[in-house]
Amino acid sequence: MKILLAAPGTGKKEKRSISGRAFQVPPLALGILASLTPDDFEIEMVDESMRDLDFASTPDLVAITSLTANAPRAYEISHQYRERGVKTVLGGIHPSAVPFEAIQHADCVAIGEAEGIWPRLLADFRAGRLKKFYRGRKPDPSQISIPRRDIFERKGYFLKGTVQTSRGCPLGCDFCSVQRFFGDKFRFRSVGSVVDEIRALATKFVVFVDDNLAGSRSYARELFAGIAPLNVKWICQAPITIGKDLGFLKMMHKAGCRGVFVGFESIMPDSLREVGKSFNVVARFHDHIKRIHDTGISIEGAFVFGFDHDDKSVFKRTLDFINKTKIDFAQFGILTPFPGTKLQERLKRENRIITEDWRKYDIAHTVFKPAKMTVEELDRGRRWIEDEFYSLKGTVRRAFSLGRRTHYLIPMLILNASYRQYIKAFR
Repeated sequence: MKILLAAPGTGKKEKRSISGRAFQVPPLALGILASLTPDDFEIEMVDESMRDLDFASTPDLVAITSLTANAPRAYEISHQYRERGVKTVLGGIHPSAVPFEAIQHADCVAIGEAEGIWPRLLADFRAGRLKKFYRGRKPDPSQISIPRRDIFERKGYFLKGTVQTSRGCPLGCDFCSVQRFFGDKFRFRSVGSVVDEIRALATKFVVFVDDNLAGSRSYARELFAGIAPLNVKWICQAPITIGKDLGFLKMMHKAGCRGVFVGFESIMPDSLREVGKSFNVVARFHDHIKRIHDTGISIEGAFVFGFDHDDKSVFKRTLDFINKTKIDFAQFGILTPFPGTKLQERLKRENRIITEDWRKYDIAHTVFKPAKMTVEELDRGRRWIEDEFYSLKGTVRRAFSLGRRTHYLIPMLILNASYRQYIKAFR
């Protein structure tokens, strides 16, 4: 039997450009499905950001993973294969959040993490008794699968060495769907298994895809000690609060950390309280950023606009803050009420959601009524700060503010240029 594992695109061809691929990573969810699949199944994986699907081929089963923004494309793929008599399964964060919507477009919906579902689902499929819904328990950390990477495209991905060390998050921010999908507790893989996986990658650059690599400082320290001898450089996601602990930062850097993606979300304390992220203390941002930079670690900051306390001044104030603190890279998004989040529930109660066209749920479009701006003002403001930050003037300013991190100059210039081209193509 043949299984096709599909990662839908969004219809935007910019991801196939060189600049787009600078931010493209292999779909680990499909690699995990492959690792859980018995050897007597033939597997093909197609990531539409890399190449087109061939609908002329007819596998026995098609499994499609989906986020919210590419859910419409996932549904299209499923329909096209079903018209050819092929059974389809939808899984991932979006189908798990809205399974009764998803089942209208597929034969089966997998709700939750693959380890507790995929083996049962395949056994039922083989026996001809595929159910409409499968829901599994959260797997024990020892059961978290290492992705099969031989199914991924050999060329095209810029960031290939992606590794996940944990799942779950206890923070429960209103706009985040991680807790709903992965649970409200951290589940950590053994450091030994992570080290073995990195060693097998045979790469000198690793991307940790955990939502918070520093969620447990004790685990993180054990991890840093384990990976330091591998002599790899790596980047990760972590909260700005890591800036409190100089010893922790030095250990991160010694272990190979060269960059962190930080969810600042807002420089407005009222906005952070609004969405349950008051542990981000704005008054301490400057000190934390300086300490991280002084350790030799670069920062990509994520900023979100559209909170109920945001007015039109928030864009200029945020840009001034970024320039003053010398943040290296930035991502600018619009607050988005993803399905299954507390934010979506609240905005629905307030009758403020203006569209459920999932293609617009990409943090680049306003899909609800802002409190202190019009939809147009919010969209225009986000584009303005993006253009200003990634302008030639902005890039040159950052190039002259690297301090002891001057060895990042060439990578910084390349990535800034890639961002600028990606933004242009996306629009």
